[in-house]
Amino acid sequence: MLERFKVPVEDRVYVPAEQMREMTDAIFRGVGLSDDDAALAADVLIANDLRGIESHGVSNMLRSYVAGYRAGRLNPRPDVTTTRETATTAVLDGGGGLGLHVAPRAMDVAIEKAREFGLGAVNVSNVGHMGGAGYHALRALPHDMIGVAMSASGPVSVLPTFGAVPRLGTNPMAWAAPAEEMPPFLLDMGTSQVAQNKLRLARRVGAQVEPGWIAGPAGDPIMERIQVPDECYLLPLGGTREQGSHKGFGLGAIVDIMCSTLTGLGAGFLALTPGFHLLAYRIDAFVDPSKFKRDMDGFLRGLIETPPAPGHARVVYPGLLEAEEEQVRLAEGIPYHTEVIEWFRTTAQEMDLRFEFLEAEAGEGAPA
Repeated sequence: MLERFKVPVEDRVYVPAEQMREMTDAIFRGVGLSDDDAALAADVLIANDLRGIESHGVSNMLRSYVAGYRAGRLNPRPDVTTTRETATTAVLDGGGGLGLHVAPRAMDVAIEKAREFGLGAVNVSNVGHMGGAGYHALRALPHDMIGVAMSASGPVSVLPTFGAVPRLGTNPMAWAAPAEEMPPFLLDMGTSQVAQNKLRLARRVGAQVEPGWIAGPAGDPIMERIQVPDECYLLPLGGTREQGSHKGFGLGAIVDIMCSTLTGLGAGFLALTPGFHLLAYRIDAFVDPSKFKRDMDGFLRGLIETPPAPGHARVVYPGLLEAEEEQVRLAEGIPYHTEVIEWFRTTAQEMDLRFEFLEAEAGEGAPA
């Protein structure tokens, strides 16, 4: 994540990961989730925070989910059912439940099908926000599989190239592949130029957005660095046609086709809820897993050993920085904005929850 989106040093409160997990779990149980679903949903958020993906962690998302439950938009006890199935595929009705705990179980179905037949694909409808797609794709790796997760992400906010009205969500996709010794490859990306949630982070920390990230209300790309305006649309990956926005637009459309149209929801911009597409490839259906992972090590090492261009320290691959950040945050605690900590305290009082808020000293990893 770019430095501008990170919590300013003076506003940071370092919280041990396990403590934040317990508090998040308690809040999910407080809005009615079962113990198992609350633990799984909390794990998705904390995993994102540990890897530095704060746009999809506790800070941005938990309050949105709590509001969804309180407003009745999310079902805390969903009955997830199978509406269509073959040996290698399934379509699930998520029962109006939050995608944080529905998507991992849908990926488990894909994994079981791949275990038997080599490939497994599962689509999900009638479901809430997926959370970070990378979490679900990574779920396949312990089974010597490649994992894919994508979501047509609900409310439209992204303009098609040359468009004045949004037609796509940020439509994230994630691809995860294991290695033997190197941290796994994990491409976890939205198909918009910048994630919607990062605009929330930018507003919170007072950061500016870059030229070509967003458009004004009439659809005109804003080609100067500015504070996030009250009204704006997101541009597809690439920003402008000259910079390749047609490619980001195309990728976002593919996610919509796979997650909305293939799921039976129709056009994504007409769907009332997101749709998911989850896929697992069993590696030994194609090649010996040991050879694959050794070859991945060679590939990934080759990438990071690429001589850097002037002004840059090194080359990294998708997933490396996040794996490194996880080790730092496990040791030092997760840095949260003081405003987020205040929201936790207020919410705990509202829900009559009892937990002690400890703070870790940055660099020490021990509660104060």
